[in-house]
Amino acid sequence: MLKLVNVSKKYSGATNFAVHGLDLEVRHGEIFGFLGPNGAGKTTTIKMIVGLLQQDQGTITVNGFDTRRNPIEAKRSIGFVPDNPNLYEKLTGIEYLNFVADAYGVSVQERQKRIAHYLAMFGLEGAVGDLIQSFSHGMQQKLALTGALLHDPELFILDEPMVGLDPKSAHLFKELMRDHADKGRTVFFSTHVLEVAERLCDRVGIIHNGRLIACGTLQELRESRKAQDSTLERLFLELTAEEEETSE
Repeated sequence: MLKLVNVSKKYSGATNFAVHGLDLEVRHGEIFGFLGPNGAGKTTTIKMIVGLLQQDQGTITVNGFDTRRNPIEAKRSIGFVPDNPNLYEKLTGIEYLNFVADAYGVSVQERQKRIAHYLAMFGLEGAVGDLIQSFSHGMQQKLALTGALLHDPELFILDEPMVGLDPKSAHLFKELMRDHADKGRTVFFSTHVLEVAERLCDRVGIIHNGRLIACGTLQELRESRKAQDSTLERLFLELTAEEEETSE
């Protein structure tokens, strides 16, 4: 579903690579958690996958489409929600959702059904006719999530998706992510909330200083560390601390 081969990115004027030699494969039907400290390269990687940045080297394939050779086809397979969605504030909520549905070619009948479903889930029915500029951050996050799901994407990508969601919406959204993967789709998300990643993800990858330092199921990570009772949080802290020591 998603494959990165030897992907690297260095920003202009930077000394070090933001992402360096990244190899990663994410499968159909799984929830994959992408973890790392601040500045590790998570958001840069996500921006390259969705086409907001172009890698300096390496290949990225989404649903069989090379993001450089077939960028439109790759993007049609993706639903993306950034950590801070910038929506069209002068549109109403429903105007925005119809705009997104038009862009992805979602039929009127299908969009109406999906819009009604997600608005009810997130409690936005009463606000969807208002201008987006009147929405709170949490409401904008819910609207962005709804828009990203309207075309039922093969690959659902989220950068810190729980930020701004109230506990009920966060719970419903986690169930939605699981349902999306159970339908054979793929969910790829970054998060700092390791407890959520531990409960929700089928596999996780840990990136640090632009390099992937661990990848696998929680059990595989435990076995690699010979620490059968370790939590994901403890494993994460140990792995990133060791990486810091070796890079000094």
